[in-house]
Amino acid sequence: MEDTENKGKEREEIFSRAIRAGKRTYFFDVKNTAEGEAYLTITESKRKLDEEGKFFYEKHKLFLYREDFEKFRNGFEDAVEFIQTGKVPERLEPQPGTES
Repeated sequence: MEDTENKGKEREEIFSRAIRAGKRTYFFDVKNTAEGEAYLTITESKRKLDEEGKFFYEKHKLFLYREDFEKFRNGFEDAVEFIQTGKVPERLEPQPGTES
């Protein structure tokens, strides 16, 4: 059954954390679906100037659902490890005898 009362409304945040990083701000907001399942939105917000010299905020959003948390975390950690060490994380390297 469709919830017509909440249709088109932004979901209320149940947790929020803002991280300022130079010219960008990252927002980690936890919200609930209509079914009560928690999900995460990650928003990157960057202050910019338009052609008339007025400020505006450019925003990009990612929606991450519970069933994808572990895969997302693994991918993120692998990327960070690669950046920090310059090496492919050990668990991602092909094991001897498993190359295709």
